[in-house]
Amino acid sequence: MAHSDSRSTPARAQGDAGGGVRLVRVPDDRAGQRLDNFLLGQLKGAPRSLVYKIVRSGQVRVNGGRAKAETRLEGGDEVRIPPVRLTQPGDAGTPGKGLLDAMAASIVFEDARLLAISKPSGVASHGGSGISFGVIETLRALRPQQSLELVHRLDRDTSGLMVVAKKRSALTELQALMREDHGAGLRKRYLALLSGRMPDGVMSVDAPLHVGLRQGGERHVQVNDAGKVSLSHFRVLERRGGHSYCEVRIETGRTHQIRVHAQHIGHPVAGDDKYGDPDVNRRLREQVGLKRLFLHAASLEFALDDGRTPYVLNAPLAPELVAVLDRLGG
Repeated sequence: MAHSDSRSTPARAQGDAGGGVRLVRVPDDRAGQRLDNFLLGQLKGAPRSLVYKIVRSGQVRVNGGRAKAETRLEGGDEVRIPPVRLTQPGDAGTPGKGLLDAMAASIVFEDARLLAISKPSGVASHGGSGISFGVIETLRALRPQQSLELVHRLDRDTSGLMVVAKKRSALTELQALMREDHGAGLRKRYLALLSGRMPDGVMSVDAPLHVGLRQGGERHVQVNDAGKVSLSHFRVLERRGGHSYCEVRIETGRTHQIRVHAQHIGHPVAGDDKYGDPDVNRRLREQVGLKRLFLHAASLEFALDDGRTPYVLNAPLAPELVAVLDRLGG
């Protein structure tokens, strides 16, 4: 059964007490939160697709009017939430023990405000599209008493550093850092194996990216002048087996940015089944056992409290990728 966030004022139910319409006042500490994320917090266990559906159909109202999923809420706003039938806890199941154990073992940093994990490849940032449990659902199952919110996302196939906010104030400050000046307040560093021999030095790619949808709703990104400004910097660390092991720094955080920029310069990420070279991928799978995308979010640097509290968070290269580098040799 859905229930109100404990920090909201009590919802006024209309209709039957078991599942009527609720009017929930937005607490001041939720100011600036997107409507879809607010609803996910209110409707515990509701799939994201259901939240989008009730918003699109106009059943959700903000101060009496229709609103979009990306609408930013203000403290004191009144949100009308329709009755939603959710499976009872236990019906939907909980993340399997293997996933819970893997997530607990993946924590690389924690303080009073933040939790950082080294996400395994193959685990989605959040559930949806046929996936019941992503990072955030699994962490919430591990920490049912804590309020946890994703600060940012990683592609399902990418491994590495992900930051989760334990306090609303930290989430708000980090989101502001991501928005300012192409995200200059957040320094992101990735490690990737690119196909072929990249030139020495830093190669900067300034190519706008446009997200399109293929049949079946799959996202496909391409370089297109109509797209959003996107900037990546590739630097070769070493060459292995005719390929280039690189450090990648990105100044913008577009969908599939590194993968599409790497493809754009003719050196796609090894193991990329969407934007990569199928022949190279097959050879790497057969010869050195690369069964996944060779892209890893290695570090994140930022400062909270208006720059007074610096953070440098690191996630060591995933063991299966270290093994691939070793097998490739010099």
